Amino acid sequence: MALYILFESASGFSLFLAHGLDEIGQNTEAVRSSVVDLNRFGKVVKLAAFHPFESALDALNQCNAVSEGLMTDELRNFLELNLPKIKEGKKPKFSLGVAEPKIGSHIFEVTKIPCQSNEFVLELIRGVRLHFDRFIKDLKPGDLEKAQLGLGHSYSRAKVKFNVNRVDNMVIQAIFLLDTLDKDVNSFSMRVREWYSWHFPELVKIVNDNYLYAKVAKFVENKSELSEEKIPGLADILGDEDKAKEIVEASKASMGQDLSPIDLINVQQFAQRVMDLSEYRKKLYEYLVTKMNDIAPNLASLIGEVVGARLISHAGSLTNLAKCPSSTLQILGAEKALFRALKTRGNTPKYGLIFHSSFIGRASARNKGRMARYLANKCSIASRIDCFSETNTTAFGEKLREQVEERLDFYDKGIAPRKNIDVMKDALNSTQTKGGEAGEDYGEIDTNGEPTEFSVKKSKKKKSKDEANVDAVTNGDASVEPETEKKKRKKEKRKLAQEAQTPESLNGVNGFGSEQDGTTKKKKKSKDADREGLQTASEVKKKKKSEREDEE
Repeated sequence: MALYILFESASGFSLFLAHGLDEIGQNTEAVRSSVVDLNRFGKVVKLAAFHPFESALDALNQCNAVSEGLMTDELRNFLELNLPKIKEGKKPKFSLGVAEPKIGSHIFEVTKIPCQSNEFVLELIRGVRLHFDRFIKDLKPGDLEKAQLGLGHSYSRAKVKFNVNRVDNMVIQAIFLLDTLDKDVNSFSMRVREWYSWHFPELVKIVNDNYLYAKVAKFVENKSELSEEKIPGLADILGDEDKAKEIVEASKASMGQDLSPIDLINVQQFAQRVMDLSEYRKKLYEYLVTKMNDIAPNLASLIGEVVGARLISHAGSLTNLAKCPSSTLQILGAEKALFRALKTRGNTPKYGLIFHSSFIGRASARNKGRMARYLANKCSIASRIDCFSETNTTAFGEKLREQVEERLDFYDKGIAPRKNIDVMKDALNSTQTKGGEAGEDYGEIDTNGEPTEFSVKKSKKKKSKDEANVDAVTNGDASVEPETEKKKRKKEKRKLAQEAQTPESLNGVNGFGSEQDGTTKKKKKSKDADREGLQTASEVKKKKKSEREDEE
């Protein structure tokens, strides 16, 4: 059986014929050693056909199709022209070797050309790739490398552009950097406190904030030089004149040791570095807020920018978060606790990253699980709106936040919340007033405010049910009873049961007498049944005695 090899290069499609090969007797190691030598490999493998690409754009399209496992029209025409024709009802006398099994299966489905992909074929393709410039004579030295470089750049550029929501990568990086900055600023400020406390230990109790402590340490420098002249400067930093006076008085009776000028310079530089990091952290937080308002405005207005960014980063992207069901979003970030509970058969976690939201903190301990479930439901809705809507609006997020607030009031005070349909109608009306024609993005709406598609579907369902009932009656099936008769019978049974219960309930006072009467009646019934059983047993014994006497 002849073996043809399809090779996709940066310059075009090529077809090679491998003749004189016994595939059963071939060893992969022997093939690897023979592939390196061009004289041996050229005798076995020869070029059958070559189809160059028309342009760089054509090469990119063909490369994208091959990577996705699809056969283009150009490739199909190339194979049908250069391969032997397959007769119907007969087995083909050749096979096509391909590098990817996906494209081989697609070629076989469309053209019925048998394809194979194994180690033997892959070794032959490796040899073709190694000696490809020798097989094609018209290629100049360096042309193939330039084509490969250009196609590689354009292919990677197209893959990056293919990511529609690639902007959320910036949010993911920003929230990761924000978390690391929090840890670093905290550890560095603790180091400044410990270092400067050797010189001025009383300052720790007076100034609690890390950023202000670093500012004061840089401003004071040497405690022995601190005087009442520096009180206005300290008051500007701290915002409190009393604390500034307290620092000056504490410096006069301080128990700390003196430091050399070089040590003080190092402490000041490190304090300046901590101040710079904390200021950069504030700027990064502002950047994250603006990015979240651009990418996921509804999610940010519902649950906050930081928690929303953490959810996006943990899911991987906004699309992945939108694909998650609310049950998965609820425990996102608590995977270890979930699998530990499944392994030990304990209680599963109720919340993950959502716990950092203010809503769950405000809920009571009894209602935290309910609140987490409800909040996850609203977060999944908001993420889907942000992912798939074309217009940026915070109307839906604000309305969903109002719903969560109403649910909190319902759990605490018992105030009934609004229905979801009414809230969504208000959100759609607000988007229409703000953004103009919102009906194109969110679906057409009737004058009553109800979607037309749902009403059409409901009417269709009703018609189908009515038609089914009519068919059942016209067919005259005696076994099938109409639903109306069954409903009437059920109602009659309920009425009889209620009438039987009413006299018992009237006998009692506030429901207690009825229960007592019921218990006494049950006891009487049980006693009567016992008496009847005893009477029947005595009658049977008397009959047996009479029968014995007659026999004697």
